[in-house]
Amino acid sequence: MPGRVCIVGSINMDLVVRTPAFPAPGETLAGGPFQTFPGGKGANQAVAAARMGAGVSIVGRVGADVYGNELRAVLAREGVNLAALRTTAGESTGVGLITVDESTGENTIVTVGGANQHLVADDIRSISGFIRSADVLLMQLEVSLDAVAAAADIAHLSNRMVVLNAAPACGLPDSFLNAIDVLIANENEAVQLAGAPEKTHADDLAQALLARGPRAVLITLGAKGAVVADAAGFEVIPSVTVDAIDTVGAGDAFCGSVAAMLSEGKSLHDAVRIGCVAGALASTRHGAIPSLPTREAVGRLLTKSELPLPNPALKSS
Repeated sequence: MPGRVCIVGSINMDLVVRTPAFPAPGETLAGGPFQTFPGGKGANQAVAAARMGAGVSIVGRVGADVYGNELRAVLAREGVNLAALRTTAGESTGVGLITVDESTGENTIVTVGGANQHLVADDIRSISGFIRSADVLLMQLEVSLDAVAAAADIAHLSNRMVVLNAAPACGLPDSFLNAIDVLIANENEAVQLAGAPEKTHADDLAQALLARGPRAVLITLGAKGAVVADAAGFEVIPSVTVDAIDTVGAGDAFCGSVAAMLSEGKSLHDAVRIGCVAGALASTRHGAIPSLPTREAVGRLLTKSELPLPNPALKSS
């Protein structure tokens, strides 16, 4: 049965340029082509969860501009509930400035918060019913920490599962992390959150982060899969091999898919296995939202790769 996921997060228009390599400091490179894609971690993860079959609502802000209108239309087409999406007059919609290295598919991203910065704790309290009615609350850190913390408190007190994608990484108090059921970070973000040396092993990073309060920690390892750590132990869940051309959106595909599967009551390990496949598939197409896979596509790749299927419904639903 489909679960319900409430997303609190950013909504951006991504401005993407492809280059033969990343420019060195002070270097000018000729790039192209240039494209625009709907994005922002909140919007990306909302669409990722919806394409995996969850009923999704999004809490956020856009500007009263062309990008804001376009993003509303995109989310509506994906079946995302927009009743808690506000428009901020006199402020631009958030923008992501993305450079993609065509030789590797890797990317660098600079975000401009715009209307996202105006999402505050009072906004969250005014739409608390969306959070209380969800099975899973999924958040990121591209909006104010006050807003994210307010959402976490409401969900935690309502016995809803709280999932935090700690991106971009920033200083987080232990009191906040105590309200988190599942903390998701990539290796660089985990190093920053743990205050650890750069080459610290993922096992040690996960243990350090667990000690700060969350019930479980997921550390994504790119093409190698993801680490799952909780009170029961530590395990690396493998991904699948694909021809990656653009990693923009891969992490969001992982997070949205994990939240969707958890909202259905799947185990954390099964949710992560599905999330790894979704993230891998997202890296085979350009853009963020355009690259996010459907549940059917994830099920086909799981079957083809002969990884254990967490649920037969993934073959055809």
